[in-house]
Amino acid sequence: MTDEFDRLRNNPPAPAPSKAARTRALSAAMQAFDAEEKNASQTQGTNWWHRQSSILNRIWSNNMITRHHYLAGSALATLLLVPSAAYLTFELNRGNLPFATGISVSQPAEVQYQSEAESASGKKKDFNADDVARTLNRENSAGGAARNVTAMKPQQDAAPAPAPIYENIIAAPPALRAAPRASAPSSDPAAFQSHQAGDRFANADLNPVKSVATDPVSTFSVDVDTASYSVVRRALMQGRLPDPDSVRVEEMVNYFPYDWPRPQSADTPFRTTVTMTPTPWNAGTQLMSVAIKGYDIAPSSAPPANLVFLIDVSGSMNAPDKLPLLKSAFRLLLGKLRPEDKVSIVTYAGSAGTVLEPTSASERDAILNAIDTLQPGGSTAGAQGIEAAYDLARRAFIKDGVNRVMLATDGDFNVGASSDGDLKRLIEDRRRDGIYLSVLGFGEGNLNDSLMQTLAQNGNGTAAYIDTLAEAQKALVEEAGSTLFPIAKDVKIQVEFNPARIAEYRLIGYETRALQREDFNNDRVDAGDIGSGHAVTAIYEVTPKGSEAVLNDPLRYGKPSSERSETPASDELAFVKLRYKQPDGDTSRLITTAVTQENAFSDFNAAPQDVRFATAIAAFGQKLRGAGTLEAYSYGSILDIARNARGEDPFGYRSGFLDLVRLAETLKR
Repeated sequence: MTDEFDRLRNNPPAPAPSKAARTRALSAAMQAFDAEEKNASQTQGTNWWHRQSSILNRIWSNNMITRHHYLAGSALATLLLVPSAAYLTFELNRGNLPFATGISVSQPAEVQYQSEAESASGKKKDFNADDVARTLNRENSAGGAARNVTAMKPQQDAAPAPAPIYENIIAAPPALRAAPRASAPSSDPAAFQSHQAGDRFANADLNPVKSVATDPVSTFSVDVDTASYSVVRRALMQGRLPDPDSVRVEEMVNYFPYDWPRPQSADTPFRTTVTMTPTPWNAGTQLMSVAIKGYDIAPSSAPPANLVFLIDVSGSMNAPDKLPLLKSAFRLLLGKLRPEDKVSIVTYAGSAGTVLEPTSASERDAILNAIDTLQPGGSTAGAQGIEAAYDLARRAFIKDGVNRVMLATDGDFNVGASSDGDLKRLIEDRRRDGIYLSVLGFGEGNLNDSLMQTLAQNGNGTAAYIDTLAEAQKALVEEAGSTLFPIAKDVKIQVEFNPARIAEYRLIGYETRALQREDFNNDRVDAGDIGSGHAVTAIYEVTPKGSEAVLNDPLRYGKPSSERSETPASDELAFVKLRYKQPDGDTSRLITTAVTQENAFSDFNAAPQDVRFATAIAAFGQKLRGAGTLEAYSYGSILDIARNARGEDPFGYRSGFLDLVRLAETLKR
């Protein structure tokens, strides 16, 4: 025996294993295993449960071994895969686990699949667990080399989704990806993106630095949406950096409540506060914070509300963070309503239907029973659902009250008239009738943020993203007044900078809310709406005249500053104008504020607490978006500003922001 061991030890080393051969061997083994299982006795029930392991092993062997060069034996694969078998079975029976070429998972969860024969005929069939079993059995019985599950080709209900950006991403079960990992992530760019490539975000290029000499006026519509912050938070809590297009800095800044000075009466529903401070990340510039606070209507004097819940119950809503969370969110909102308020429920999935006729909020049991009956299933007839909801809102219209449709969905409108332009026109028409639209987004993988923004902006409403029950409590209960009861519409801000004092400026955020200069005085131009007690904050980075940080050369043919006529307002840094309409008015009103050196703080740390905290959020959002001006500014510095300016935090929102900064710093490493 010793001689045999010596002979083997002295032989030349065996050649390195071939990855291709290993993959073929594993596939053949899986094929043989499936064939044996198919012929086994069925007395103990279906073999579908065993097939889950087979499919998982195929995914494991192709994706993890071939693409990522991990060498794992059968024992290791079994140890890793057994805990996920129950989850995979659940996902497959829900029809929520997509397969694509090369075992890459990059399509939205709500995707339909068809066999090769069905593809030729154009007949669609919903994907489910039985389809997987039948397809695999048909392939296995045909003999020959093992085939992959890519025979099932994805096809969406409407126009194809954008091509997948990142391949070979397999989503972990929610329980496994709920908490961020302590270790640094992979250097693979896919690690920094959503594991569902079906999400679509509306954004624009970062605002450029503008010269005051040639472009002294900045005009934009206010934005009180908060969806971007929730989307960013969810990504970071899952251990990945957010898609840069999902980051809208103004929505992150305006997510938080601030204690700006309040107006004294409803006659002048806004008060403007302007603050100048040094820029923490750029010694040669200053930050100009423009904050407006809306008048807070007393709950006892709030008008009655006619609310129509338009709820997406399509098949893609069958996930714990979608329809079940949505139902819990509306239960919370119901507790905030009064007997004089009316509630209706319309659902859409394949076709629209009325679940609850207009009902007094005092009939709580009837409303709760209607909510409890909601079940997911079918495709998404979103346009038809909106029309049905508006019809119901018109029937229950409350004169001098709040009439609002509240759309809750996980994503797209892929059956019926679904172009953004058609829906925009429909919502604009209903807005003129006094019926507004707010949008609540749920879940991921099918989230059409672009459409949500279009609908909310044109419906005089807000767009929020509900990722947790705590976020539902914030958006629908704690901020119900600002969400439901508008105090002004078409609110616009215009800032004119004094070229004698300011050389350049850059508006931080509001890229999708930019307006032309002439739009400010045009009452036909739609703009943002503000609810009771709401606050809006905008931040400019400005470069004083003579600073070394000026980026633009002076004009060769411009008038020298000595030839320019001096004005009595030469000591002003800027002039802020705010224009708004009453909720039922058509003619705008104007509020103006001059900005002088009295608004300035020479020391950033001496500035008001809310100004400093808003600055930290603005820095964080810009850094997540990849702004070059923040490249050298560390997350640790942002964390220091936010920690020192946290102040009172009764709901824990600011503490939660500190946690997100820490997570982002870890992920960036």
